[in-house]
Amino acid sequence: MDVLTKEQRHKNMTHIRNRDTKAEILLRKALWHKGVRYRKNDRRLPGIPDIAITKSHIAIFVDGDFWHGRNLESLTNHIDTHKDFWKRKLTGNVERDKEVNDNLTEMGWLVLRFWETDIKKDLEGCVSEVMKYIPITNDSNHP
Repeated sequence: MDVLTKEQRHKNMTHIRNRDTKAEILLRKALWHKGVRYRKNDRRLPGIPDIAITKSHIAIFVDGDFWHGRNLESLTNHIDTHKDFWKRKLTGNVERDKEVNDNLTEMGWLVLRFWETDIKKDLEGCVSEVMKYIPITNDSNHP
């Protein structure tokens, strides 16, 4: 049984964000600071990547640990209510993520996915991973 009332659970769920999460903002600011220019939530691309570096054809997704099924088996063992619903929901999310990856790859895009907790724990490591795929340009306008 849920420890929250129906109204409390509803309020909690309505405050869950699907864009501009803390992890997304951290990664975006760090990339911007490195001189990387990007589009946020580019609807022209399948899956609407959180960050799309159009010059380099890199699509970046910041995946929430719960919603995108990190450690799915362990996660579903801790769910007490509506277990079947949540298992189907989270499994479907993981399958959809794979389809999005395949679609973007077929379009010539590199897909990078980062877990929200990994960004919060090792932001520099995540930025370094992205920077490996961005060509260095010698722009005479920048020192």
